[in-house]
Amino acid sequence: MASPSASSSSSLSEEELTLIVKWSGKEYTVRVCGDDSVGELKRRICEVTNVLPKRQKLLYPKIGSKLADDSVLLSQLPLKSSLKMTMIGTVEDDIIVDQVDSPEIIDDFELGQDEAVDIKDKEVNKQKLRRRIDQYKIVLRNPCRKGKKLLVLDIDYTLFDHRSTGENPLQLMRPYLHEFLTAVYAEYDIIIWSATSMKWVEVKMEQLGVLDNPNYKITALLDHLAMITVQSESRGVFDCKPLGLIWAQFPEFYTSKNTIMFDDLRRNFVMNPQNGLIIKPFRKAHANRDSDQELVKLTQYLLSIAELDDLSLLDHKTWDLYAEDNTKRRRHA
Repeated sequence: MASPSASSSSSLSEEELTLIVKWSGKEYTVRVCGDDSVGELKRRICEVTNVLPKRQKLLYPKIGSKLADDSVLLSQLPLKSSLKMTMIGTVEDDIIVDQVDSPEIIDDFELGQDEAVDIKDKEVNKQKLRRRIDQYKIVLRNPCRKGKKLLVLDIDYTLFDHRSTGENPLQLMRPYLHEFLTAVYAEYDIIIWSATSMKWVEVKMEQLGVLDNPNYKITALLDHLAMITVQSESRGVFDCKPLGLIWAQFPEFYTSKNTIMFDDLRRNFVMNPQNGLIIKPFRKAHANRDSDQELVKLTQYLLSIAELDDLSLLDHKTWDLYAEDNTKRRRHA
C-alpha cells in the first residue's frame, strides 16, 4: 500500500495548475501540471507572450532561485492554482542570426536499454505527449505525400554549424545539403525540427535556401515548443523530441514504421529510440567543409532502406555498415 506522502506526491504530479503570469502590464493565464518542469512552464509562457524561455526571468518571493533552474519539477515547488508570478523578459523582434548566446549541450549521453524503455513507456511521459499533441498544432508548408516515408532533421550541427562565424550563412552550411535534400525527397517527406525558436528556424532555413528550393519541398517546420521534458534516474531532467506528436496529427501518412530522425544528440529521440539515427556533428565548418561526407553517405543509406516496410526494425547505429554493404552489392550486381 502506498504511503500517504507518496500518494499526495502522485496527485500533485498529475494535478493541473492554472498560474497567472504578470508581464509588461498585462496578466496571462498559463496551464501546467506538477510533473512539468520550470523549463516547460517557460515554454507555456512563451506561447502566450512570445518571450523566449532563455529571455525569461520568473519572480515569486516564496520560491526564489529555484525558478531559475529549468530542470526543477513544479511538483517540488510550493505552487497553488491561481498563483500570480512576475516575468521579466524581452521579445526578440530583431532575430539574432546566430545562437551563440544559447547554452550548448556537449555532454550527450546514451541511456541504458532498460532506462530508455522505461522513459518511453512511463505513463507520465505519455500524458505529457498527449498534452503536447493537444497544445501544439503542426502547420504544413506543403502537403503530406501518400506513400512517402518521413525524414525528420535537426538543424544545429546537423545541417549547419551554428557556433562558427562566417561572412554569410552559406559558409557554415553542411556540404552537400541541397544535393542530399533533393535526392531523399524522391522517397521521403521532410520535416525540420529545431530546439530553437520558430523565427530562428524560418530565418536560418531561408538564408540557406532551403525553403524556396525548386528541387524539393519542406513539409513542415517544428520548434522548441513542440518538445517535452522527461526525467531519467541517471541523467535527471532533459528535453526531447517525441515523434508521436507528428504521428498523432498525420496518422494516415506517418507512423513509427516509416519515420527516421537525424540528430546529433541521442537524448532528443529517447521517446522513440528505434527511429533515431545519430549524425556526426558538423563543427568547425571552415576546417571541415572540404572533408565532411556525412550527407553523401546518409543519402545512400536513406535510399537503400526506402523500399523496406518497417524502418523501426533496423539498428540505425550501424547505418554506415548497411549503406556500405548495400553499395557493394549493387556494384557486384
